[in-house]
Amino acid sequence: MNLIDIISKNSRNYSNEIAFVEVRPVTKGRTEIRWSDFDIRVKKIANILKEMGVKQGDRVLLLGRNSVSWLEVYFGVLRAGAWITPLNFRFTDDDIAYCATVAEPVVFFCDEEFAQRVNALKPKLPTIRRYISLGTKKFDGTEALEDLIERTPPLSHEVEMGDEDACGLYFTSGTTGTPKPILLTHKSLFSSGITEMAHHLWRHPDSFLMIPPLYHSAIGHVFGPMIVGARTVFLTETVTPRDIFETMSGEKISVVFLLVPWAMDILGALDRGELKLEDYHLSGWRLMHMGAQPIPPTLIQKWKAYFPEMQYDTSYGLTECSGPGVTNLGIGNERKIASIGKPGLMWDVRIVDDQAEDVPQGQVGEIIARGNGMMKEYYKNPALTAQTIQNGWLFTGDMGRIDEEGFVYIVDRKKDLVISGGENIYPVEIEQTLLKHPGVRDAAVIGTPDDRLGEVVTAIVEPSPGKVLTEEELKLFCEQHLPRYKRPRTIFFDTIPRSPTGKTEKVKLRAKYRKK
Repeated sequence: MNLIDIISKNSRNYSNEIAFVEVRPVTKGRTEIRWSDFDIRVKKIANILKEMGVKQGDRVLLLGRNSVSWLEVYFGVLRAGAWITPLNFRFTDDDIAYCATVAEPVVFFCDEEFAQRVNALKPKLPTIRRYISLGTKKFDGTEALEDLIERTPPLSHEVEMGDEDACGLYFTSGTTGTPKPILLTHKSLFSSGITEMAHHLWRHPDSFLMIPPLYHSAIGHVFGPMIVGARTVFLTETVTPRDIFETMSGEKISVVFLLVPWAMDILGALDRGELKLEDYHLSGWRLMHMGAQPIPPTLIQKWKAYFPEMQYDTSYGLTECSGPGVTNLGIGNERKIASIGKPGLMWDVRIVDDQAEDVPQGQVGEIIARGNGMMKEYYKNPALTAQTIQNGWLFTGDMGRIDEEGFVYIVDRKKDLVISGGENIYPVEIEQTLLKHPGVRDAAVIGTPDDRLGEVVTAIVEPSPGKVLTEEELKLFCEQHLPRYKRPRTIFFDTIPRSPTGKTEKVKLRAKYRKK
């Protein structure tokens, strides 16, 4: 069974129930679709591709913001046997051209808002035969998806798909360099959904609020509710604390996945009285879970003070492992809040040294993982594939340790390690210390060049709204909580750049501050 089979099953079992909802607070719009209609439209898109001559294994680009139409195209491509290639809508034109050069796509779907931009890129996209706009508007050389759906019948036969057949070509966000092409299979995507379903106790009556971008492997969070036929709501256009609470209340949401900045914003709005819990119907909200970056324990402790009865979970994953679920904290394990948990369902995890040997309990090493969600390869890059997957284990590039109960703790990215005077310093520890200060909203730590020590610790701090901080105040705070060699030598005050998936964009910070 694969995700396409799940859609057909839900269409039979929950024909008239709502599958997906799109909420647009700015334009006051709302779109919903039932499982039966979703299934038909997915089959029509598959047939559109078939009639265009798209074959199994052909690549199809998809550029757009979260929407029901985006998801229909995603599964329509999979049903046709082609490879869906979702693009980050924040990619530059050069990034898009690079991805197209690697993928050699034959069809390009894009939101109406990107159609003119894509049109200008056509000279750099020689393999693409057809351009389709998600909506009703036609552009020069671009067809309207709704016109095609209206005149095309559903695909009348099933395309044979094996578990090991490739189906998704994902490009990493590029926060650590050039986007890497990651090839996923039907097995890996379905495994992501099964793991998500099990970890977060999904049941058919549940409803899920999805805010992070679907082009990222966080889409795995959507697969969990899909498997049980639950409803998923997409919040688009804007993400403010009020938008989140109004959507949670109005759509009767039971589960939400939040990134750290959104949770911080919600807590700040509650602290300032801009949001009042009694103004919203939130009694059905059973679970908030987080991931995509290290989670500050102080954030969750504060969250539980406002929502003492709410379940909480942390998920750890990466695109190379089809997204979330490689480890998870586990509902009810708040006592281990600083941890990313234990190996997830259908996953195994080890901590190893540079020779791929297990390190002693409690010592820091690289996190490696193996499981059903592993990628097939880095597309067209056998050397990097061989470097990353060794003897069936995927080397994540994340540094961690395991405690006496088997809980895994992220220490930092291997590439983010700061070596100062021969000492290994992991920025996450310093960042989490800074976040304990009541005036700090966000923090990032990088290494900057030093003639004597090689590198020294430099912190970039974003103050909380309305707070005024000084470098001297924060240095004194660090003296009270950190050994001398870990303390920041310099502190800058600035907005912390984060990707749409919440990850700190340290490449940008290094480019800006390593020269200062």
